[in-house]
Amino acid sequence: MTISQMLGQSGLLTLLGMAVVFAFIIILIVCMNVLHCVVHALKLDKDEVKPAAKAAVKAVAKPVPAAANNAVDKKAIIAAIAMAVHEKENN
Repeated sequence: MTISQMLGQSGLLTLLGMAVVFAFIIILIVCMNVLHCVVHALKLDKDEVKPAAKAAVKAVAKPVPAAANNAVDKKAIIAAIAMAVHEKENN
């Protein structure tokens, strides 16, 4: 087998492999679109929450002021950095 035949065969194999992958991606996109239509038609994409559950969630979830939330986030970040530095120094 000559080098030109091997190059031709490898080029053909490369194009065939790319075509198979492209076809699989197209099939995957079509299947996802069909699934989206089925879920939307059956109205499975809507979250149904009962009124009693909504009241319970509102009672439990109290809003946190932005300043307090930001301070907690900064303290958590500082603690994580300090822990990482401590671990690095000990290893």
